[in-house]
Amino acid sequence: ILAQAVSTAAESPHSSSPAPHRTSKNLQKTGFLFAFFAMARGPKKHLKLMFAPKHWMLDKLRGRWAPKPSEGPHKLRECMPLIVMLRERLKYALTYNEVKMIVKQRLIKVDNKVRTDQFYPAGFMDVVQIEKTKENFRLLYDTKGRFALHKISKEEATYKLCRVKKVFRGLKNTPYAITHDGRTLR
Repeated sequence: ILAQAVSTAAESPHSSSPAPHRTSKNLQKTGFLFAFFAMARGPKKHLKLMFAPKHWMLDKLRGRWAPKPSEGPHKLRECMPLIVMLRERLKYALTYNEVKMIVKQRLIKVDNKVRTDQFYPAGFMDVVQIEKTKENFRLLYDTKGRFALHKISKEEATYKLCRVKKVFRGLKNTPYAITHDGRTLR
């Protein structure tokens, strides 16, 4: 199919002259080399507000860009970055820099582990602990499919329910289970 597209592009019916030699330079002039052979340089680093998940409930007049979650245990469409949680939901910060200062002071724990990345993707059933205010939240969905921060007690923050996605046997017939948040349990 690719060879047909290149050959038909080189032999256009509008030109009376014979088809030029198909070199990469000639194809580049016509734009076909770029269309077929150019590749992106790595993953996208930005996220436009228009393409952000609706369950983040971001204000559409706030700007053009939305915070893109980092790579992590949850998918982009199934998570909420810490910056959205602290700035938009809990209202602990007003600006990006304030969220950055809160997170870099190592005050936020997700699943009992300190997270210093303000774009860390917290997902379903994750426990978010804030040391200074002694608050614990669990990320759950509300009836409309949006993330809701549910306040929980300190005892409830010690455990987490996980869905088992895969089960297989490893070395010496040891059973392994992979959960929805990327954990491997042996």
